[in-house]
Amino acid sequence: MIKVTLKDGSTKEYNEGTTIREVAESISAGLARAALAGEVDGAVKDLNYRLDKDCKLSLLTFDDEGGKHAYRHTTSHVMAQAVKRLYPNVKLAIGPSIDTGFYYDFDADKTFSIEELESIEKEMEKIIKEDLPLERFALPRDEAIKFMEEKGEPYKVELIRDLPQGEEISFYKQGEFVDLCAGPHLPSTGKIKAFKLLSVAGAYWRGSEKNKMLQRIYGTSFAKKSELDEYLFRLEEAKKRDHRKLGRELDLFDILDEGPGFPFFMPKGMVLRNLLEDYWRDEHKKRGYQEIKTPVILNKDLWLRSGHWENYRENMYTVEIDDSDFAIKPMNCPGGMLVFKRKLHSYRDLPQRMGELGLVHRHELSGALHGLMRVRCFTQDDAHIFMTPEQIKDEVAGVIDLIDSFYRVFGFKYHVELSTRPEKSIGTDEQWEVSTAALRQALDDKGIKYKVNEGDGAFYGPKIDFHLEDSIGRTWQCGTIQLDMNLPERFDLTYIGADGEKHRPVMIHRVVFGSIERFIAILTEHFAGAFPTWLAPVQAKILSIVEKHHPYVLEVQKLLEDRGIRVEADLRNEKIGYKIREAQMQKVPYMLVVGDKEMDNRAVAVRSRKDGDLGSMALEDFLGKILEEVRTKA
Repeated sequence: MIKVTLKDGSTKEYNEGTTIREVAESISAGLARAALAGEVDGAVKDLNYRLDKDCKLSLLTFDDEGGKHAYRHTTSHVMAQAVKRLYPNVKLAIGPSIDTGFYYDFDADKTFSIEELESIEKEMEKIIKEDLPLERFALPRDEAIKFMEEKGEPYKVELIRDLPQGEEISFYKQGEFVDLCAGPHLPSTGKIKAFKLLSVAGAYWRGSEKNKMLQRIYGTSFAKKSELDEYLFRLEEAKKRDHRKLGRELDLFDILDEGPGFPFFMPKGMVLRNLLEDYWRDEHKKRGYQEIKTPVILNKDLWLRSGHWENYRENMYTVEIDDSDFAIKPMNCPGGMLVFKRKLHSYRDLPQRMGELGLVHRHELSGALHGLMRVRCFTQDDAHIFMTPEQIKDEVAGVIDLIDSFYRVFGFKYHVELSTRPEKSIGTDEQWEVSTAALRQALDDKGIKYKVNEGDGAFYGPKIDFHLEDSIGRTWQCGTIQLDMNLPERFDLTYIGADGEKHRPVMIHRVVFGSIERFIAILTEHFAGAFPTWLAPVQAKILSIVEKHHPYVLEVQKLLEDRGIRVEADLRNEKIGYKIREAQMQKVPYMLVVGDKEMDNRAVAVRSRKDGDLGSMALEDFLGKILEEVRTKA
């Protein structure tokens, strides 16, 4: 008999060789129907997996990441089987599950159209109705290579050849279809309830531009049709909110052919950007930060010392100056280290909080670029805090409070993740243990729930990441707090302690917005371009009915401008309905219509973007209303 400890902590005994599915059936029929996979001692396994020793077992449903992965990975295999049935000459590459669904890469002598996705979906529905069992089997490496060669699958052969010698190679079979795969998978194709193929895109084999371009079909799947319908609704809503489309329509920003990955900001976009940066400066000044500016280009020796040359070189742009190698900075931190190092500091001077809106450049593959979300140059709202070890807890808590206050202003909910040491890293085990424990303690003391991401920290230290949730439920990683005991040592930073001796400071790297450009993209989609009044590039538009109203329109415009309101006047010889519709399309918060009555009574007829017609309002009353809205950042 073997002892199985379940998720709730209870323990049950089973015969050796009992499957995970049989464990689920022994608990309840409902759980057996809902279970998609099992997590055995931290590893996700098929329901057909046989337990052979004492273990911890969690039964996974679609609500669990492991269950969702097995469900969507199986759907990708169903799609690949359907493609092979319809187009037998297609070669298979890879087909993983991803956060929002799955994809599969194909090498085909034809281009898949959106219309052909419908044919593939119909074939997938047949495969699901056939309820084909997924059966795992393994072959020795040489036999596996021969097996895939006979099937005419060169990409699978290449993948097998890259696997370590001596390993048995895992395959999954469903009907006539066999795929190289480590699993896990659902027990049969019939378990899939709702799916949709979404798009076709190009993708280089193994992500390298040197390799052949393949065709990637994206899809998604859910355990309930209602969940799929909700997701598809959100996708359609996301298309309407696409910041690239709105950026052009509202004349905020654009990416031009002459600078792929290098954004251009238009006058209205600069208004929005400057408002965010001014708010950033005001809030940081209140909290004791000093603003600095460091050079965009620094020599190779600096990047060798920081570790970026070794750990980040492939993402850096370089240039030669006076026969020496320089790099355009991909991060602001080494410059901040040099600023701190210029002077001798006492423990009484600490903490030192240095903020920088620093322009950085990072090389991204052309296929990864996406509007303002993924660019090659952007401004990070960095700050570096230098402190004594005793100050870590309070400083991390202070940054958490700062980030929370920012996100509440914009109406964002968020969740928090703690990321630990990655494989590629610098520093000692002790430094990483102390740093990670300090971040964990700060979160625990604040009572903040968080998820642990093992191995996802920065190469120089662990981090806390803040993931925003936008108005249609998508999440975005923006703010981060990174605790670093490594770079202060590499740069030989010191301060004089109370004992008169030199000591090593600890450093926090942190951002709130993250990238200003990316945050603007997120805000644009979050508000669908209808920014709150305090952020709107144009806060009010005054619309004349006929020409005789123009002098009063200009008077109102000057009054509002003198009080700091961003306002435009529309004096065109157009019908008032047309002017209102155009202002609505431009997402202007307030439209002020001026006719005879308004001119006679020093009033404006107010139309709100959100609430519609508010009626006639004395000019001073409207001014008080909009100024209060701006003051409170409502």
